[in-house]
Amino acid sequence: MSKRKSYITAAKKTHTEKNLIIGEGQTRQIIYLSKTVEGKKHGKKIADEEAIKYPANTVLQQDTGFQGYAPEGVWIKQPKKKPRGKELTKAEKEANRELSRVRVVIEHLISGAKRLRIVKEEMRLKVENVSDDVMEIACGTHNFRNLMRKPFFKELLLQQIYYA
Repeated sequence: MSKRKSYITAAKKTHTEKNLIIGEGQTRQIIYLSKTVEGKKHGKKIADEEAIKYPANTVLQQDTGFQGYAPEGVWIKQPKKKPRGKELTKAEKEANRELSRVRVVIEHLISGAKRLRIVKEEMRLKVENVSDDVMEIACGTHNFRNLMRKPFFKELLLQQIYYA
């Protein structure tokens, strides 16, 4: 079976690929990018296979699609699901709202990487591992663009250009 055939998903009926992206909420930087896999593979399975090493006492805020993913030495923060036939308490709803605020930042971070349209569209290049390279360039471009938005780095860059 060709690589192209294995990447077709039943739900979308398209040729899709997926990466696991881990971002840092405060700096808004992409800090981890997994290998590119077929789109029908679940995100939790990708995370399990990647066996990512986190620094001790890291707080990992994840969505409900990663239920059961708990690496060693990591604090997990995950939204509370509504129990069947019951409602969430006000405290649980507020905690979910706080996690959602961080999640929005991470979603913007992912969309920042996907500004390069080649990442979103079907990859027709026949070169081996080109999807990984393209996604890496997209994430690096996002990180660089984000870094240049910070006033300190803009000032530093202007000084270097002035003195060069």
